[in-house]
Amino acid sequence: MMDWMEYRKELVGRIGELGKLTPGTLKGYQELSSAGEKTGHLDAKTRELISLAVAVTTRCDGCITVHTGEALKHGATREEISEALGVAIAMNAGAALVYSARVMDAVSQHSAAKGS
Repeated sequence: MMDWMEYRKELVGRIGELGKLTPGTLKGYQELSSAGEKTGHLDAKTRELISLAVAVTTRCDGCITVHTGEALKHGATREEISEALGVAIAMNAGAALVYSARVMDAVSQHSAAKGS
């Protein structure tokens, strides 16, 4: 599929370039990204498993390579990662189902407005 390690290295380099051009943007992202660590409600491994599930649902390759490395660093197993991905798959399908219902609602309203 892809060389994830090389991609991560290139990505970090490009983000570094962006940080030099817009340091406030990078600083703001880093502050937001590390906010959860400060509360201590979830451990690092759990946050990384959640991050992987979100990375899948948002289709973010950069997020996948970064958070895979971090999840493994914090002791996540293949089985735990797989289970987190199962949640992402269920939620994405569920989201499509819910938004399909919204489309049908919009169809009903548009059809009713057209008929009036």
